[in-house]
Amino acid sequence: MNENWMQKYEEVKDILVCPTDLESYFTLNEIEGQPLETIEIGSVSLPSGKIVVRDPLVSLDNHQSPYFIQAPKGNFPVTISVVKSEDWGDRYAVVKVEFTKEKPVIYSEALIGIEELEGVTEDDYFGFGVDAGLGCITDKEVLPFVDQFVEESNVDNMYDDYFAELFAQNYKENPSNQREAGDWINWKVPNTEFQIPMFASGFGDGTYPVYFAYDANDNICGLYIQFIDIELALSEEGDEDDVDGNEEDQPENFIFLR
Repeated sequence: MNENWMQKYEEVKDILVCPTDLESYFTLNEIEGQPLETIEIGSVSLPSGKIVVRDPLVSLDNHQSPYFIQAPKGNFPVTISVVKSEDWGDRYAVVKVEFTKEKPVIYSEALIGIEELEGVTEDDYFGFGVDAGLGCITDKEVLPFVDQFVEESNVDNMYDDYFAELFAQNYKENPSNQREAGDWINWKVPNTEFQIPMFASGFGDGTYPVYFAYDANDNICGLYIQFIDIELALSEEGDEDDVDGNEEDQPENFIFLR
């Protein structure tokens, strides 16, 4: 990130705003006739407030850049909004980190400071890539401990040989809004006190936007990951007839995103 990039960001930041009130996914019982439930999955550890959102099985290491916006430091509760659709099954629509109890009034896309901002339009977003069907939230200062654990684990496949058992066990302990293989865990990095929430990513692989929420006093009050836009999904643009509930059949950059 440099001065020229920041100047361009100031020019386009009002374009990179989520048109959806993401907090409504946590306050309403349904959207467009689709029932919603919420699940609390514990806290995320943010010792520096330099947030990293990534696919934990593909791109979670110390080389990852955090978002350039400074978030609050500490441990903060994480909640998932689940859309319970007859057509799609139970899907994780939005994930929220709550920094304060203040009501969000605007959601600005979280960026790391190297994105190409020239020519950005209101339909664009950058997001983070998912290639293994999972997302997670963590802090830049936690990543070296993740690297150390992976290096010392001596396993061939981190999911099959380690994480799969944790997800399955969490399903047994918290079966609501999960499949039998498990759809979320709150992983405590071994030999630390750091918590990294991990969760299924909407309809699977693709690119998903992340937003910092600001209150009426322009203070950061939350972080939101948007996996599914229900209104768009049910619109003609969403082409609902193409949805068969099988995430393996969904293309990347699925239309359910803005």
